[in-house]
Amino acid sequence: MKKALLVLLVIVLSAAYALVPVYQGLAYRGIFPLIGFNYITWPSEQPLLSQVHDRRFEGATNKAMEALKQQQAKIFAPGYSAAVAIDGQLIWSASVGWADIAKRRPMNTDTQFRIGSTSKALTATGLARLVANKQFELDEKLANYFDVLPNPRWANITGRQLMSHMAGIPHYKENTELLGLLATIGGQTYYPNVLDAITLFDESDVLFAPGDAFSYSSLGTVLLSAAMQKKTNIKYQNIMFDMVFEPLKMNATFAPTLQSETKNLATFYWQNPLHREELKPWYDVDLSHRLAGGGWVSTPKDLAKLGQGFMSDKFIPPAVRQTFWTPQVLNNGQVNPQKYGLGWRIHPLDLGPGFTPTEYMHHGGVSAGAQSFLMVIPKYKLSIAVNANVRTKVFWHFGEVAHELARVFITELEQR
Repeated sequence: MKKALLVLLVIVLSAAYALVPVYQGLAYRGIFPLIGFNYITWPSEQPLLSQVHDRRFEGATNKAMEALKQQQAKIFAPGYSAAVAIDGQLIWSASVGWADIAKRRPMNTDTQFRIGSTSKALTATGLARLVANKQFELDEKLANYFDVLPNPRWANITGRQLMSHMAGIPHYKENTELLGLLATIGGQTYYPNVLDAITLFDESDVLFAPGDAFSYSSLGTVLLSAAMQKKTNIKYQNIMFDMVFEPLKMNATFAPTLQSETKNLATFYWQNPLHREELKPWYDVDLSHRLAGGGWVSTPKDLAKLGQGFMSDKFIPPAVRQTFWTPQVLNNGQVNPQKYGLGWRIHPLDLGPGFTPTEYMHHGGVSAGAQSFLMVIPKYKLSIAVNANVRTKVFWHFGEVAHELARVFITELEQR
């Protein structure tokens, strides 16, 4: 009897221990109460750094720095960083605030951030490079890539549908594979291979037949990375480093783990929605299960380089770029409701009075204690990236500063 009770106790305690990360994941997202009140108060002292890489834009960079500073104070972000590139050149990079408040480590332009779903723009760039090299066919079915397809309902899905969220793959909370759902919420397991990560949802229901509807899915992008790997017989991470990061000199971009040690990685924070000046470090997570769709770490400078690279005819051929920057069409002939292309959203950019609306491409990202926004404006050969080490309740409270930076630099360009 005692042995049976002891075994039962061990089972209960083991289950409780295993579910702690799940509880944390839900609590930090506001679903469960957050236990503990060891808040850090937003500091009144805020270090600033502005690096002007092209003196012709010095006047604009002064205005941009003021905009970044005001936005950081407005939303009580621990730290912000931004970068602007024009016509293939980095023009300005800047930071304000703290990479780690408790350690008094200032934010700088080399500080690295979780970039959340901005990772999809990175994956799209790798995919575009494969398409350009005729190493991947966007409309080839997944059944052709796998000797044994992990889920037979994936057979007729194409890479195009995965990259445009029209494949019917569930997003995190729609995953009907319970253990996989819990694993993505807790984020404590390292998946060195994207083929291992798809086991978290390979038994889940699909939402609809491929191409019938639009439903945003980071897991769909993870499945795409597996397809890229199977088609080329090259590990997804190697595709990204060899075909994207190294050619563009994105030297600060990497795939983190719980054991990652880098002096430039920010500390990430939860923000009390009722008292935004109250901050709490985010619990440690491993995002390798969502790498292609939401797990990369990068800097604004590297993201601005990515935007420039995608506009370069030498890096992405015009015909391929046009395909990726065209809103994709559903089976019924209608453009999907988010005007989503292949890894990019495509919308008219209206910056208000005095600015002529123009088309831009962009992707935001929300991660564990971090947010990211990358925008590309082809008319001006302009790319802008902003990152913060906090997760605001409303994304645009963080992201709106990118539009102010666009106003500043477009005004400068128009006056030339």
